[in-house]
Amino acid sequence: MGIERINSRIADIQSRMIAMQTQQAGRNVQAQQTKSASGAEGGSFANALENAVAQTSTAGKSYTLNSKGIPTELAAYGNGKIPANALEQVGNTRHKLWAPAAEGLNRMINDAKREGVTIGITDSYRPYEEQVDLARRKGLYSQGGLAAKPGTSEHGWGMATDLDLNSKAQTWMRANAEKYGFSENVPREPWHWEFKPPTA
Repeated sequence: MGIERINSRIADIQSRMIAMQTQQAGRNVQAQQTKSASGAEGGSFANALENAVAQTSTAGKSYTLNSKGIPTELAAYGNGKIPANALEQVGNTRHKLWAPAAEGLNRMINDAKREGVTIGITDSYRPYEEQVDLARRKGLYSQGGLAAKPGTSEHGWGMATDLDLNSKAQTWMRANAEKYGFSENVPREPWHWEFKPPTA
């Protein structure tokens, strides 16, 4: 068994572990929400306060970008090597992004939902090993495939997401995504949206 195959197997196991942890966390959140909802009006206020605090944790912060447009704090780690403590979960999914990107995406998904628009997510942060596997399976973008050269993927910075969008959601995204720091930047991939952090 070659090293690439071993790395692929390890990545698969890690993905399954994350999915299981996410499912458990989702159950815990649902249990808390059910408990709060049955606790009368105090629970509703607590939930609203928690959501407001979560939505403002990086509000107003700006970032220094390197010459390639990558925040210097991320560039120090390397593409596909972002530590877990710099990532944040997107909603109740197994997906994670760099914390400011996840916060922007969570706000955007919630605001769209209030307007009757559903935004799903199919891909997010991609560790280096997953980038290698994807390039092998789907081919390089430069050669007509769908994958960036490993180590150069926007997903490897935790700043790009692939979304599940129907036509109504796509139209909403094109009209509103910029307010949340996202842009549609890959012509052949209307599902791919990149986060652009505010700069210093």
